[in-house]
Amino acid sequence: MKKLSELKAGQKAIVANIAGDPSTRRRIMDMGIIPRSKITMIRSAPLGDPLEFDIKDYNLTLRKRDADLVLVEME
Repeated sequence: MKKLSELKAGQKAIVANIAGDPSTRRRIMDMGIIPRSKITMIRSAPLGDPLEFDIKDYNLTLRKRDADLVLVEME
């Protein structure tokens, strides 16, 4: 498994688990990142933070520290 923040542009993965305290997990899940959902890395900002992903037909921008909490399996 990899961290979501480790994906390269164009790579696809499936969300396996979300780490962190309960309030952080809930916030990430409220954004649509839930276990077994497919996610694609679109691009990262020039300095590597934030990161942009495609999930459930919309673009989502996450801070790198939040993306570090999401574990994914490569598709």
